[in-house]
Amino acid sequence: MHDSQPEAIPSPELATREQGFRARATFVKRKLTTRRGWLGDYDYAWLCLPSMPFAKRSTRPPPFYALDAELPLTLAIFTGLQHALAMLAGLITPPIIFASALSLDSATSSYMISASLIGSGILSLVQLSRIPLFGGYYLGTGLISVVGTSFSTLSTANAIFDAMYRDGTCSSTTAADGTVTRDPCPDAYGMVLGTSLICSFLEIGLAFVPPRVLKRIFPPIVTGTVILLIGASLVGSSGALAWGGGSNGCQSFPTSGIFQLCPTTLAPRPLPWGSPEFIGLGFLSFISIILTELFGSPFLKNISIIVGLAVGCIVAGAAGYIDGSSITTAPVITFLWVHTFKIGVYPPAILPMLAVYVSMAMEATGDITASAEVSRLPVDGLEFDSRVQGGILSDGIGGFMSALFTVTPLSIFAQNNGVIAITRCANRSAGRWCCGFLILFGVLGKISGFFLAIPNSVLGGVTTFLFASVAVSGVRVLSFAQFTRRDRFVLAAALSFGLADILVPDIFTHLFDGVDSPSSGLEGLFNSITIILSTPFLAAGIVASVLNVILPREMEDEVPDDEAREFEEQMHTGSSVEKVEV
Repeated sequence: MHDSQPEAIPSPELATREQGFRARATFVKRKLTTRRGWLGDYDYAWLCLPSMPFAKRSTRPPPFYALDAELPLTLAIFTGLQHALAMLAGLITPPIIFASALSLDSATSSYMISASLIGSGILSLVQLSRIPLFGGYYLGTGLISVVGTSFSTLSTANAIFDAMYRDGTCSSTTAADGTVTRDPCPDAYGMVLGTSLICSFLEIGLAFVPPRVLKRIFPPIVTGTVILLIGASLVGSSGALAWGGGSNGCQSFPTSGIFQLCPTTLAPRPLPWGSPEFIGLGFLSFISIILTELFGSPFLKNISIIVGLAVGCIVAGAAGYIDGSSITTAPVITFLWVHTFKIGVYPPAILPMLAVYVSMAMEATGDITASAEVSRLPVDGLEFDSRVQGGILSDGIGGFMSALFTVTPLSIFAQNNGVIAITRCANRSAGRWCCGFLILFGVLGKISGFFLAIPNSVLGGVTTFLFASVAVSGVRVLSFAQFTRRDRFVLAAALSFGLADILVPDIFTHLFDGVDSPSSGLEGLFNSITIILSTPFLAAGIVASVLNVILPREMEDEVPDDEAREFEEQMHTGSSVEKVEV
């Protein structure tokens, strides 16, 4: 009889790990080698065929793919691309406007577009992940919550840049005829980045405030007013000016210098601002969006903004209006930090940027609610509150990280909710493909060079529609208010400041001109107040918030509890600046 060693028994952890590996390998093999893995049973014809008049379409909707359901590979790639294209216009517009406002060269402008795309892709992955933290808190929503530069940041940054050129932080040149031309000022962009970096801690703190408390402080009468004025002000300060030919000074019709014609006298076919050629190009892009909505397939309807840009660029290129130098000089491959900016803090911008982060927190609440609703998930309860908390926290940390990425604050977008609703695909796999496409678009520098070459009039026709859609979102949020006498009073008082700013932009610019030799600290305070009062949505938002808190509620203004809850649930789905389902 000889000794025999007992057989080794694998540990449960090792067995579980091996089983998990085998299951994963089997899943990948099935996904890559079977028709069902690639195509599934989705109706791709329904997604891609146009809506022709009198043509019959299938009445059977395609299957709904939930958050973590198994998704066919082709559909994941297809819908991921659709998500990326749906948010593309909103991502490239802010850096183009920032670069134009600061007179930056094409290489820097192209890099800013690439950085915006790459930063959006990276931080959107964080929102998709929903990482558990301490004490039941989370980082990210776990939904297809993609991020981009908030239009509230765009509106405020323009006012900050104006203040920098007024107080001498940035220099300008005055021609013999009195025309003022802004000199390039990349340091101004670095100061906005630095200021947004330190102000991001406010939104990080707001992430730990219960969502119900935030919604009571900022009801629809406040958030709707803010959103309405963001869209309306951007139409006047950016969209319509670009539609006419440019907003770099040529709209003032100077009699000397390169801005006598738009966009400059050095352009391939320069023309006076407001020329019929410019108006026609912008209108062509505009009408293309409308025709896409009328006759386009569900896929095209979700990217109608890109269709408008494409049609306008094709005609503009054929007519000789496109300057291809930005494409030829753009690098083939680029990434973050290829260009850097001197990070600084502009003290007068601190208060306005704090207000922007409060606005972004409220936008995030509405966007997350809308995303959960179209994803067929609960919009109340502890799980939903944790998604809101995780989304706001990710937005706040994203504001900090985006500054390090050389990008202005990135917050949750809502364009993608329309993609989810139409394609019936709320799966996070599609969201990950979307992030991959965004990063790819940013890394390929020639793509950013092409976006920079889009003529102002084409971009203006599209962004005017985009910004007007933001204003309509504000009207929709206002429709959830009860419009009692108290609500009407708050709205009228807020719009008094907001509309005054839009219609007479310089009304508060010279408010402190009569103060003789103020100290540097006092001058910074004056500049901060001027920026807030000169930004329509900030001035109106502060007035609406203060009056909402201090005005007493009369007996007839009170609403039954169940009706109040209904308004609150409705507000969930509407309080978003970027809810532009086009």
